[in-house]
Amino acid sequence: MAKTSSSQNYTPAIVVCFALFFMIAFVTNLAGSMGVVVTNQFGASKALSQLGTLANFIAYACMGIPAGIILRRKGYKFTALAAVIIGFVGVGIQFLSGYAESFAVYVAGAFVAGFSMCMLNIVVNPMLNTLGGGGNKGNQLIQWGGSCNSIGGTIAPFLVGWLVGGSIADATVAKAAPVMIIAMVIFAIAFVVILLTNIPEPHMETPEEKAARLAGNKEKDPHSPLSFRHFVLGAIAIFFYVGIEVGIPNTANIYYSGLDWVGPALAGTFISAYWLSMLFGRLVGASVGAKVSSKTMLMCMSALAIVFILLAIFMPESVTVGKAPISLLFLTLCGLCTSIMWGSIFNLSTEGLGKYTAAASGIFMTLVCGGGIIPFVQNALADKVGSLQSYWVLIICLAYLIFYAVVGSKNVNKDIPVE
Repeated sequence: MAKTSSSQNYTPAIVVCFALFFMIAFVTNLAGSMGVVVTNQFGASKALSQLGTLANFIAYACMGIPAGIILRRKGYKFTALAAVIIGFVGVGIQFLSGYAESFAVYVAGAFVAGFSMCMLNIVVNPMLNTLGGGGNKGNQLIQWGGSCNSIGGTIAPFLVGWLVGGSIADATVAKAAPVMIIAMVIFAIAFVVILLTNIPEPHMETPEEKAARLAGNKEKDPHSPLSFRHFVLGAIAIFFYVGIEVGIPNTANIYYSGLDWVGPALAGTFISAYWLSMLFGRLVGASVGAKVSSKTMLMCMSALAIVFILLAIFMPESVTVGKAPISLLFLTLCGLCTSIMWGSIFNLSTEGLGKYTAAASGIFMTLVCGGGIIPFVQNALADKVGSLQSYWVLIICLAYLIFYAVVGSKNVNKDIPVE
């Protein structure tokens, strides 16, 4: 799997992509986990507690298409190195916000870090899909990368929860500072590793294409990724999916951390378990990815996630295991379902795009902003009707994913040349 048809060994490049997947989840989940902190230190509402996450993901909307252009013109290695530098700066700003006692500085840092996460996503997803040869094998490799993503996602909320302690009244940015220091160290190490690694450039423009572009002689392509219906619907699916993936743990973390008999430490542990369950799900998904279609995976897991959320909504809070509400356990289990959705949607959306893959990845990343918008909307609703009732927003999103798997993912534009 680590070799192309020319027998060139791309194992180091694949390992680098896996490491970048780890970083994406660690830094992204840092923003989500800090929602508990800002509700205490800065007096934010449930909706405003998601501003860090919103800023992080809105950066995708701003940077998605430009990052796709950078990838096309400068290649994977340049884009990854630039992303790592930007990520280091963004986390550094968040680190300083606790000492500056400024919510605005914290949100600004999350926004800068979001640029980095967008650029890294644009690098790792098409690259792993390409190295896997597309199709089920490409999906399988993305699922393995997603497993590394889940490890990073698991560690961040666990560390924040236990650094804060058993009461939300003790939550401050300064207490969570060690997590941000770890993130900056990871970025520094990643920069050195990427710099020293030979990374293939399958989608970088050729010297002839660059010369034609600079001379203004390049013919305008009448088609684009937006010419493919299955890609357009898939980009919308990603908007909803990332909102689901982030909304489930973020909303649960804020809600259960505020309950005296649960608290940040226990809630953070369960949120970590959510991301850990995503790891298990992705390992299984990677194992069966070459045999089970992306369509089947997406359809079945979306339906199961709806079942888990309905059980969480209607389960009385008084039903517990120790101090942990059973409803929180059902939300944790949703990680098994969301685990395979990213790879499945990306695989289905970019299948058959050929030369439009790099541009498609930029558009795709733009719609990842749903990871900030949907949790914000969900928690704005939670301020009005309660946190558990706000999960109806995510049920609607999951219903769309079922529609995409069954109907929307079919490529009906095979007449468009992609070579």
